[in-house]
Amino acid sequence: MSLTLYAHPFAAYCWKALIALYENATPFTYRLVEDAAGWAELASLWPISKFPLLRDGDATIVESSIIVEYLMRRYPGTTQMIPLNDDAALATRFMDRFFDNYVMTPMQKLVSDRMRNEGERDANGVADATKLLDVAYGWLERRVARDAWLCDNTFSLAECSAAPALFYADWVHPLGARFPGVVDYRRRVLARPSVARVVDEARPYRKLFPGGAPDRD
Repeated sequence: MSLTLYAHPFAAYCWKALIALYENATPFTYRLVEDAAGWAELASLWPISKFPLLRDGDATIVESSIIVEYLMRRYPGTTQMIPLNDDAALATRFMDRFFDNYVMTPMQKLVSDRMRNEGERDANGVADATKLLDVAYGWLERRVARDAWLCDNTFSLAECSAAPALFYADWVHPLGARFPGVVDYRRRVLARPSVARVVDEARPYRKLFPGGAPDRD
C-alpha cells in the first residue's frame, strides 16, 4: 500500500476523505498543499487543481465522495462507509449529496461573500443561500434521531459529509435553538474520534476564516 492524500487541514471537502482514513486507521502519507510547490504538484496530477486528491501507486482518485468509496472498496476497515445493502447504500449516498449540495454549497456562498469588498457583496445570493440553509436545517431536523447515525444506524459516508458541512455552516448561519435535533446530531458527529482529530488539526488555521472564526468548537 502506498497512499498519498493531497489536502489541507482547513478545507471542508478534505475533511470527508480524512475522516474516512482516520476512522479505519488506514496508513497514508499526508501531502499538505499550501505553498507554490504543493499547488504545482497537485496541478500536475489534476489540471482542475482541486483537493482532496488521492494517489494509490500510479492511480489518481479525485473528488471526496469517490475517494471515500475507493477506500471502502480497496482498503476496507472495520467501519463500513457505505452499507452493503443496496437500499441502505442509496440512502447513504443520498445523504452525502444532501450535505454537499444543500448545506456545503450555500455555506460556501456565505463564506465567499465575506471575502468580497463591501461594494461587491451579493445580497440576493446571500439571501438565497441563507434560505436554502434554513430549509436544509428544517428537513434535517425531521430526519435526525437522537443517539443514532443517519443511515443504517452506522457511522458512514453520511457522517463524513455531515461533519464539515454542519461544522462550518453553523459558523456562518448558526443553528441556534431553532433546530435542537440538528444541534445534538452535530455535537455527536464532532465528538467522534476521527472527526475530533480533523477538527484539532484545523485549529491552527482558524485565523484564515473570513470574518473570523467563532470562539467555540
